[in-house]
Amino acid sequence: MPVAVAVTVSPVLPGVLGPAGWQALSAQRPVVALPGAAGTAAALRAAGWVVEGVPDAAAAEDRPEQVVALVAGETVDAAELVDGVPLPAGARLLDVVAVMDRLRSPGGCPWDAEQTHASLRGYLLEEAHEAYDAIVDDDPVAMREELGDVLLQVVFHARVAAEAGPGHRFDVDDVAGELVDKLVRRHPHVFGDAGPRDVAAVEAGWDEIKQAEKQRRSPTEGVSRSQPAASWGAALVRRAGRAGLPVPEPAELSARSPEELGERLLAVVSGAAQRGWDVEDALREAVRRYAGELDAAAEERRPG
Repeated sequence: MPVAVAVTVSPVLPGVLGPAGWQALSAQRPVVALPGAAGTAAALRAAGWVVEGVPDAAAAEDRPEQVVALVAGETVDAAELVDGVPLPAGARLLDVVAVMDRLRSPGGCPWDAEQTHASLRGYLLEEAHEAYDAIVDDDPVAMREELGDVLLQVVFHARVAAEAGPGHRFDVDDVAGELVDKLVRRHPHVFGDAGPRDVAAVEAGWDEIKQAEKQRRSPTEGVSRSQPAASWGAALVRRAGRAGLPVPEPAELSARSPEELGERLLAVVSGAAQRGWDVEDALREAVRRYAGELDAAAEERRPG
């Protein structure tokens, strides 16, 4: 006999049911649960419901009476299928966390289990660069995959931190919670009463809020030094300009387009290579000196 109603539930949200799910369970029919729905079955039993576990779909279909079957990933021959847990956008992130928990737990993957923040940090940079390349190539398939790899690194580091000792411990909910709080604080024109703003005002307001939060003494603080020297220097110049601090004298650019500028920069790289010079190292040293000058200028401007 086919199952009267199959109710899909979430294995990562045990016990959560929407109105349609509760209505199906209230139809005065016996309730059975397939293995994937074991978490929801346990939660219902704890609340006083009678739920019988069955080993597979065939066992549910062979019952002499019509039943309501809780399923999570399984397929059964049912007269009616009910989405018991309508999931909001982002719900599959819970699956990512669940998979990472399985990989790091006893019986999981030995390679994943032995990783640390230090052993993983190179992968974070590598995956970010690959995601950047996919965006530059305007390749949506590659973007989806590479952004997933970046997300994996975030979840992986959060899982490692969840196992750390006191003073170093946090988990993925702490990461997400801090991000949400930060976004709400820094968008008072959306979540507060600051009123509508144009893009320039939004950027200025973001900087003001960030400065109040971080209490940074110099534009150099919080800027990654491990990024390429050109990006590092550009970030410092932007921050210094917004803070009213000195910026390097701009060079005269005769290039008429970014493409032409790129060709000329490549020629500089070629010329430096012929002399045995490393352009990245040379620029990094210049940016490092500029960062020191910015720190000094910011210190001088601080009230006594």
